[in-house]
This record gives sequence, C-alpha cells and structure tokens, in this order.
Amino acid sequence: MDNFPILTALILLPLVGAAWILLVPGGTEVARAHNARMTALLTSLLVFALAVVLWLNFDNGNGGFQFIEKHDLFGPYFSYHLGIDGIALVLIALTAFLMPLCVIASWDSIQTRVCEYMAAFLFMEALMIGVFSSLDMMLFYIFFEGGLIPMYLIIGIWGGKRRIYASFKFFLYTLLGSVLMLLAMLYMINTAGTTSIPELLAYDFDKDVQTWLWLAFFASFAVKVPMWPVHTWLPDAHVEAPTAGSVVLAGVMLKMGGYGFLRFRCQCSRMRAMSWPVWCLRCR
Repeated sequence: MDNFPILTALILLPLVGAAWILLVPGGTEVARAHNARMTALLTSLLVFALAVVLWLNFDNGNGGFQFIEKHDLFGPYFSYHLGIDGIALVLIALTAFLMPLCVIASWDSIQTRVCEYMAAFLFMEALMIGVFSSLDMMLFYIFFEGGLIPMYLIIGIWGGKRRIYASFKFFLYTLLGSVLMLLAMLYMINTAGTTSIPELLAYDFDKDVQTWLWLAFFASFAVKVPMWPVHTWLPDAHVEAPTAGSVVLAGVMLKMGGYGFLRFRCQCSRMRAMSWPVWCLRCR
C-alpha cells in the first residue's frame, strides 16, 4: 500500500466512470440509460471497496497525515498534494458508502437524462473525496467549489417545481461566501510563499490580519454548514432536490463546512484540538 496512490485512485475512478457514461455509445436510449445505471453502481461499489481498503490500512496510532502524495506543478503556488488524517478518513468512507445507495435510490425514479444524472453523481463523488484529501490550499478550493456544479445541475434539472429558484439560490449563497475565502487564501499564499495547508497553518501571520482571515473563512464555511442567518438556501434545496441529491446534500456536502472549520484551525498548543480557523484568543 505504501507505493499505491490510493487517494488518487479514489478521485480518478468516479471521473473515469462518468466519462465512460457520457462518451461510450450504448445503442438505444433505453440501453444507454441501463448502461449508465450499471456503470454508476459498479463504479461507486469499486470506490467503496477502495475506501474500505483505505480504512483497513489506516494507522490509528499515527497522529499525522497518511497516504501522502505530492507532485509540484507550479512551484510553490500550486501542487498536487494529497493526504488524510482520521477526520478525512471518516468523511471519505461516508461519501463512498452513500453513493451506491444514491444510485440505487435513483434507479427507477429518474427516467429523463439518466446518463447525465449518473455522471453528475460520479463527478460530485470525485470532487467531495478531493476536498477531504487535499493538502494544497488551491487544490482544496478547486474541489470545494467544483462540487457546487454537479449539485446545482442535479437540483436544477431533476428537482421539483421550484427547482430553478432553489438551484440558483443554492449556487449564489455558497459561491458568494467562498469568494471571501479565496481572497483570504490568496493573501495567505502570497505572504507565506506556499500553498501547503500544514505549512500555512503553522505560519505566524500578523495578529491584526488574523481577524480578517478568520472572518473570510468563517463566511464560507458558515454558509456551507449552514449557520443562521445564511441558512435560508437549505430548505429550498432539500425540498426541490431529488431524493438522492437530498441524501448527498445532508450526508456529505453540509459536512464540508464543518470539515473546513476543523481543518483550518489554529495550530498553537492551546487551540490545536479546537475548531476555530486561523487564529485564537491566545494568538491575539
């Protein structure tokens, strides 16, 4: 397992399945729909099997990141850097467990654009696993925001009567909140000279700036959780989304905000185990 890039495999496998569904012809529309359902189910089961292997090989006695993969792409400003700890492991396993159930739940209920629907779910699975695996700040942001697109399409195309309103509201709320986080990330990267999340969390930023960085991260993750008063997109999204979309939204996507709070926390000895991003009262 030491040399096998299992995190990359967990991300790539759903993407390959989605590409197969969209690009490989299957004869009649009925045949293509059947092939899409079978491909999505088999792909999601393979991802779940890989997640089980990941769980069994995880060292519970190691408090650091494991299954590290790193390839520099653009010097210090972007790298393909993956790794997980115990929190990420649980969320990856949850994602892999829910996806086959979502495919089965959609087997008969979705009858229009079946290929696109199944491909959107596999694409979303890859992006969610990428969020929990990323140790590069920009890679995390790409996966974090990219997951909005398939969910936006799932609600907007296969949702209920008010699906257009719900999908736009979902997209705008979560996107606008993340713009502030992007600005904070760019400042941190420019100041520290690295996109590595572990290195950025250990960097000693100016104390007066830390408050603004905290607010920027808080704005994005609070919308994703969602917390009052930026929670009003959630009832519309849940009501209008198809059943499987609602399951993924509640089961995984809402937890991405909580994961962000836990991942981007202050690294000082007093607050290391708490969930406040960037700074704490002791740092002040």
